[in-house]
Amino acid sequence: MSSKISISREPPFLLVNVVPYTLLALLVAILLIVEDWAGGALLVDLGLCGLAAAWMLGMFTLRPGWRNRPRIMAVFVAGVLVITAVLVARHPAFGLFTPAAYIYSFTVLRWPWRLLGVAAAAVLAGTAQASGIPKTDALGVAMHVTIIAFNIALMCGCAWVLRLAEKEEERREQTLEELSRTNRLLEASLAENAGLHAQLLAQAREAGVLDERQRMAREIHDTLAQGLTGIIAQLQAAEQMHEVPAPWLRPFDAVKNLARESLAEARRSVDALRPEPLQAARLSDALVAVAGRWSKLHGLPVQVTTTGTARPMVPEAEFALLRTAQEALANVARHAGASRVGVTLSYLEQEVALDVRDDGKGFDPASLENGGFGLTIMRQRVEGLSGSLRIESEPGAGAGISACVPCPAGSIT
Repeated sequence: MSSKISISREPPFLLVNVVPYTLLALLVAILLIVEDWAGGALLVDLGLCGLAAAWMLGMFTLRPGWRNRPRIMAVFVAGVLVITAVLVARHPAFGLFTPAAYIYSFTVLRWPWRLLGVAAAAVLAGTAQASGIPKTDALGVAMHVTIIAFNIALMCGCAWVLRLAEKEEERREQTLEELSRTNRLLEASLAENAGLHAQLLAQAREAGVLDERQRMAREIHDTLAQGLTGIIAQLQAAEQMHEVPAPWLRPFDAVKNLARESLAEARRSVDALRPEPLQAARLSDALVAVAGRWSKLHGLPVQVTTTGTARPMVPEAEFALLRTAQEALANVARHAGASRVGVTLSYLEQEVALDVRDDGKGFDPASLENGGFGLTIMRQRVEGLSGSLRIESEPGAGAGISACVPCPAGSIT
């Protein structure tokens, strides 16, 4: 990863695209001033300067896409070093061009080839610097070697220090990347925790609603229903103990009927808040009990079928399916004119389905676009559990209501 970071880092534009050409232009100006046109030496030197400019232009400046290709850049730097060596061999003044070789070695070569390019450029620079020292004796040779060695040591030392700084920068970038990745994971965890928190709040709210419904059911049962039952009992006892006078008979009967109707309404309210058939039975058994009472009341046979392996469900799902069955049977009694009714409870792999079908006169489902109050409540209950409610019918072909609620296998109440 570190090598990728160092390669993808663009070198400063002015350093690599302006400075080498500026040095070359300066050398050309010096050549034109100090060299004589006689003999053709100037033309050769100018030709070499032109070659250097063409090499840098064609291999580097006009080919930005090649800068990330190590082998091509190695060839490019080697060419710059060869041209510089020829120039320095022809005239020591061309040592002024060695900074270009340093620049390219530092910026485009990979480590450790960078160290080799810098050392080669240092040899050329040291050779140019020591060109005025005679090498006819040991002292001259020693000074010559010392100058070259000093250049090599100095520039290679700089290359090593820069490499250490580069590695430190790479470590810093890696650390920042790790921190960024950790922050992203933390943000994802926070978002997940927020989702779980919202889910827990929703479950707590649903549990609170269920508890409140049960409390209200107990209150109605223990106060209003019990009070009305007591009133009816007292009226019946008074009727048995004393004959009701004729002028009182009508209001007396009205009071009894009103008390009975109020008691029936209170019981219906309790039943709506807390479905009694589910208190001591499974959903399938509760459906059988509801269908049995409905069949006796309306004189129509109801066949109740359970398929699949019965499993526990959340109370809200059982309540919704039971109320759907009761509302569907009530609609059959009011509108269908059926001779047979079937109720099917199916425990599927990921959901539980309830189907209520009859062989009545049927209807056009489009006529129920807005739906009645009972159908609306039925749909709200089922869809509130992420379920679905479908109504299938056509005139003369009976009708069917199908409700499905999620209940994956293995779920528990």
